[in-house]
Amino acid sequence: MSILIVLGALIFLMVVAYRGFSVILFAPVAAMLAVLLTAPSAVPPVFVGVFMVKMVTFLRDYFPLFLLGAIFGKLIELSGFARSIVSSLIRVAGPKRVIASIVLASAVLTYGGVSVFVVVFAVYPFAAEMFRQADIPKRLIPGAIALGSFTFTMDALPGSPQIQNIIPTTFFKTDAWAAPWLGTVGAVVILAAGFPYLEWRRRQAAASGEGYGTGHVLEPEPAGPERLPHPAVALLPLVAVFAMNKVFSILIEKHYGTVHEVMLPGLAKPLTTQISSVKAIWSVEAALIVGILTVLAFAFGTVKRKFAEGSKAAISGSLLASVNTASEYGFGAVIATLPGFLLIQKGLQAIPNPLLNEAVTVTTLAGVTGSASGGLSIALAAMSEQFIAAAHAGQVPMEVLHRVAAMASGGMDTLPHNGAVITLLAVSGLTHRTSYRDIFALTCVKTVAVFVVIAVYYATGLV
Repeated sequence: MSILIVLGALIFLMVVAYRGFSVILFAPVAAMLAVLLTAPSAVPPVFVGVFMVKMVTFLRDYFPLFLLGAIFGKLIELSGFARSIVSSLIRVAGPKRVIASIVLASAVLTYGGVSVFVVVFAVYPFAAEMFRQADIPKRLIPGAIALGSFTFTMDALPGSPQIQNIIPTTFFKTDAWAAPWLGTVGAVVILAAGFPYLEWRRRQAAASGEGYGTGHVLEPEPAGPERLPHPAVALLPLVAVFAMNKVFSILIEKHYGTVHEVMLPGLAKPLTTQISSVKAIWSVEAALIVGILTVLAFAFGTVKRKFAEGSKAAISGSLLASVNTASEYGFGAVIATLPGFLLIQKGLQAIPNPLLNEAVTVTTLAGVTGSASGGLSIALAAMSEQFIAAAHAGQVPMEVLHRVAAMASGGMDTLPHNGAVITLLAVSGLTHRTSYRDIFALTCVKTVAVFVVIAVYYATGLV
């Protein structure tokens, strides 16, 4: 019965998310219903002492990252830098490599620190125009954008500033460059399978005589004679974020050490910070600030006219995204206290290998919640100590735990109720029925890549 309560809470949350209801509202509802069925008198104290504490802790740690990332992405959009980068990459790749162009454009923006949600808006107009000119079915656009932004650049390639690559640093005391070779191997596997799949789908459509199609909705207007910034200038903020992330990571550790104490007159006792737990977060936040300043330095005149409204949209989006994830984090913390979850946890311990255990747990919870960051946070909050203990016993480096967890979070998370998937389909005017098949195929590719990375590690010891 206790296991059914836990599974029921997870399924309930998945169903309401899929049907479009707010996770902010229904995550605590699902969690408290599970507690009610387990120990009715525990509902108020668990809500205050577990759910709210964990939710607020998540916001304390990660909200500035969501906020700065959203503002950076919005400035890249308002400045015209995103359009300049995408159009330049498309020209370089050429009209005969349309799918490759869209994947590349999405990848560059995501790896440069632009939120996957912003990437969708930036790339779709170009994708639609190119697919129309090449007479490739419009229904393949979401797959191309998903491959570039939801997979290898989000959490496989080392140094990615996306939240899925930062969350593990808090638990494993690593940085964003953890296991760089394994991450690169994972990225190669994803591309080696993803590109041929999308090209096969294009050839399949061409063989059947299917073209771009007609009667589509939300078709972008043809691009006007807008004067875009030079692509070299447009790329500078992305390069700045990537480079300064590494620089600040080194400087923070050098300046603050492993533990830092500060005493101010108004403090009752010294404020102690474990630098290893926050180094990666601080370095990405500082790098994003440099990126924001770089955009302003080169495009202040363009940005200032639209900044007031644009920043409101960015702040609203960051609040929604961060509170959504924080609510899922609080939900996971409550579920982890229940006897049913302890039985599930014990069952997962039957998987003797720590990396396989971690990969299965993280990708399963990411799939259930429909959120890579949410599932990752839930899994690591509940079971990171178990993963670490098993890894120490098996002499597995924390860097490998980090990379496997990050990549696993971006596997089955893209089930139909995933927010980024829903946004991608909505922006492109397509439906799950027409385009989700390709997204799901790439989801399977990404999930398999995690286990390939694990196999490579054990076969070679590569980190």
